[in-house]
Amino acid sequence: MTLPATFVSDLEQVVGAASVRQDEAARTTYGQDGLKAPRLPDVVVMPGTTTEVAAVAEMCDRSRVPLYVRGGGTGYSGGAVPVRGGVLLSMERFNRILEIDERNLLVVTEPNVVTARLQAAVEQVGLFYPPDPASLEESAIGGNIAECAGGPRAFKYGTTRRYVLGLEVVLPTGEVIRTGSKAVKSVVGYDLTQLLVGSEGTLGIITQAVLRLVPKPPARATLRATFDSIEAAAGAVDELIRARVVPATLELVDGECLAAVRQYLGGEELAPAGTAGLLILEVDGLAHEVAAEAGLVEQACRAAGATEVLRAADDAEREAIWRVRRELSPALKTIASLKLNQDVVVPRGRVPDLFRLIADLAREFGLRIPSFGHAGDGNIHVNIMVDASDAAAVERARRAQRLLFEGVVAREGSISGEHGIGYTKLPFISLELSPEVIALSKRIKQAFDPHAILNPGKVFPE
Repeated sequence: MTLPATFVSDLEQVVGAASVRQDEAARTTYGQDGLKAPRLPDVVVMPGTTTEVAAVAEMCDRSRVPLYVRGGGTGYSGGAVPVRGGVLLSMERFNRILEIDERNLLVVTEPNVVTARLQAAVEQVGLFYPPDPASLEESAIGGNIAECAGGPRAFKYGTTRRYVLGLEVVLPTGEVIRTGSKAVKSVVGYDLTQLLVGSEGTLGIITQAVLRLVPKPPARATLRATFDSIEAAAGAVDELIRARVVPATLELVDGECLAAVRQYLGGEELAPAGTAGLLILEVDGLAHEVAAEAGLVEQACRAAGATEVLRAADDAEREAIWRVRRELSPALKTIASLKLNQDVVVPRGRVPDLFRLIADLAREFGLRIPSFGHAGDGNIHVNIMVDASDAAAVERARRAQRLLFEGVVAREGSISGEHGIGYTKLPFISLELSPEVIALSKRIKQAFDPHAILNPGKVFPE
């Protein structure tokens, strides 16, 4: 778009010339997320204070300039991508942990603190921040809140939403508000904090967060169970529920993924030959409770038909068990150049049915669809792999993707459990949400952002 004549110089007056960039390298770097499909902003701005963020927002609102906010840039739905140009506001300077309150079990943090860094800081004083997205070494807390990030520990501990007590937020109009508090209970007014969690940067700009902590579990046990079918592996979840065991982690990996990892590592096996489904499980808590629960987990897996159950004896064996999960992302790149990465979720009892749907789609469209994910909460990452240069294969993949979404909704699930809608899933949102819900959501958006300048082109059709 064409910016107003003095707009860039006005930005420099607000944040300093060194924090405003218009060179192509910066615009390309900041104009993309994990999809690696950049859309160039007109200008990149790096404010350092809430006052500066508010001033930038007010300028954009007054001049009707699109405003996009970027944190770690690890998203997979284009949520931070500036699809309409304008201003890309980077939160990279908001990288301080402001307070760890051991007495009240909370942490106050700026939004661009990397998740793993925050976890390490609170664990040093015996506390624990459970949300653990796979990108925790790169993703930032603000983005985790905007997308309501989950991760392997969500089965026991829940997603990011459960841990957000309060927020400092700059509205698109430039107003600064505080929602929630440091108290664990509040029923005063609408719960704006939880409305902002998962809103994908369309309602406000998070500049500070108050997060709930829990005591760090003193002990844990890690197990790997292998199965000769993915249905049997998925069925082990039912056995665990019947045994009244809630593991901290319950990760499911299918045979296609294991084959990709084996190819990526040059033939190295990370599971017994013939494994078609693998579970990685962890239990945590007091030492005597962990020992008892680990025994129940092993019994439940064997009752579900596990061919082998391995319990890590030390940290080295634990790392070996987790290696297959860590190697998945680079390994899948060896299959094909294009990955349609979907984070669908179904009720946990329907996970076996979801894998049957995936197998049917793979056969019908002649595709490889390696899948893995968080079996405990039904959130499965379905990866439709094709050669980007094969137009016919890409078209088949797109058709399979839509049928996947339709099948998930028909099974009472959701088309996104973690990554959000962004712009990549925007064409499919009406599969899940009714016209009435979409219309109400748009009215909420208008209340926060009357001129629709914040993250336009995302989540809801206009």
